[in-house]
Amino acid sequence: MVSGCVAGKDVVDVPTSEQPGATGLPTRRPVPEPASPQDPGGSEATLDAFYSQDLTWSECGTFECATVLAPLDWASPGSGATTVALERAPATGTSVQGSLLTNPGGPGASGIESLEYVIKPMGGKLREDFHIIGFDPRGVGQSQPVQCLDAQATDEALSKDYATTADGLEAMAADAKAYGEACLENTGALLGHVDTQSSARDMDLIRALVGDKKLNYLGYSYGTQLGAAYAGLFPKNVGRLVLDGALDITLDDDALSLTQAAGFEGALRNYVANCQQGRGCPLPGSVDDGLGQIKKLVDRAFDNPLSTQGERRLTSSLAFAGIAVALYDDESWSYLTQALDAALRNNDGTVLLTLADIYNDRNADGTFASNKTEAFRAIGCADARGDSDPAHMAEQAAKILKVAPTLGEPFGYGALGCKDWPTPMAAIDYDISAPGAAPIVVIGTTGDPATPYEWATALSNTLESGVLVSWEGEGHTAYGRSNDCIANAVETFFVTGTAPADGLQC
Repeated sequence: MVSGCVAGKDVVDVPTSEQPGATGLPTRRPVPEPASPQDPGGSEATLDAFYSQDLTWSECGTFECATVLAPLDWASPGSGATTVALERAPATGTSVQGSLLTNPGGPGASGIESLEYVIKPMGGKLREDFHIIGFDPRGVGQSQPVQCLDAQATDEALSKDYATTADGLEAMAADAKAYGEACLENTGALLGHVDTQSSARDMDLIRALVGDKKLNYLGYSYGTQLGAAYAGLFPKNVGRLVLDGALDITLDDDALSLTQAAGFEGALRNYVANCQQGRGCPLPGSVDDGLGQIKKLVDRAFDNPLSTQGERRLTSSLAFAGIAVALYDDESWSYLTQALDAALRNNDGTVLLTLADIYNDRNADGTFASNKTEAFRAIGCADARGDSDPAHMAEQAAKILKVAPTLGEPFGYGALGCKDWPTPMAAIDYDISAPGAAPIVVIGTTGDPATPYEWATALSNTLESGVLVSWEGEGHTAYGRSNDCIANAVETFFVTGTAPADGLQC
């Protein structure tokens, strides 16, 4: 079987450390309707027209908001415009150094939605010296969004399982093709311009419009790919960049899926070992025994979806999502224990379904708090396409199961998700080593499931000016959820410009 969520195609967003709601689980803020794009100058527009536009900030709650117009197609600025939405937490001090742009990951996560959580752990001096800006990349959230299916159809797509038979894979490919066609019909020309490179160019436009000579940037997870792309495109404009939970931008689709599957498997193994050391763990026996019980549960959900306290049922795809999201932060492991206890002892998938809904940004009423699902697929397919030859995919799936026998199956056959995508893949036209850029801090977490530690070491080596900082911990990303060593290294770099020692261990 394979999952309908096509895991492993790209990296899911970093779940921010939200304040628990009444359920003890993260809550989401409502997303306002996005502004409509406009054309500054029609077919005669030039890049100068975009770089010379006025940026007006207005109050929006406790923050300030603005909208930037960016070329729909950076190679043809007269072909139209798209909107990029910004939200800013103004600096609290009087001697402001500039702005710090942030991105929480995805692709598809909202920098606006996450802003209040991103600034929460920041030290006083960093907040005094910088305006902290979150932005929704093109295609995401309050920027002009990618739109594909309605809520009910999205729900069905996220719940669907596919057998790894010829008929099952044919159905998966057909559904993926129909999904892409719906995205094109409902999104229009923007769908062909939501690639990472275009968003990185938008970041330079934002830099210029806020009046900064150099870009200061904090990117998590997929946000590290954005940051690396920016450095490659504009090495001379690199200010102080921190890339936390790094992607290895040199890997092809197969290698990304394989290493990410192994990362989640390793994180799950660490969770099981921890669970078995405490009381009330529903996974008796050895660690391998516990992993086997989880595997049987996911397989059982494929054959007979688990009932819940509502009308919905927990499919294998949803079970995977519920397990995966709890591995992003070891502080969420207790929720996974509750979920597995209910599922294994009582055949009740309610808690796992709740966790899956958090993963998918699904509200209790069946609507979705964001367009993360659509943007994730659209940006991923714009950036890369895997080898969809059936024999190759079968060979790749077998390799994945060797390194990830418990959670690996959803990572196989992911190439089908982009096989018939209706817009072309973007070409990279920059030097990924970013020669001449100022020092770029790359952070890796040794127990990171979504962006394995080896990716951070690889990115720091790929970037000519990369500086590696390591945190020996569990979960996805480090700054804001690790220790003072990481916090001091990051904030000293932003405030003073002094990079930490390459190879710093925290």
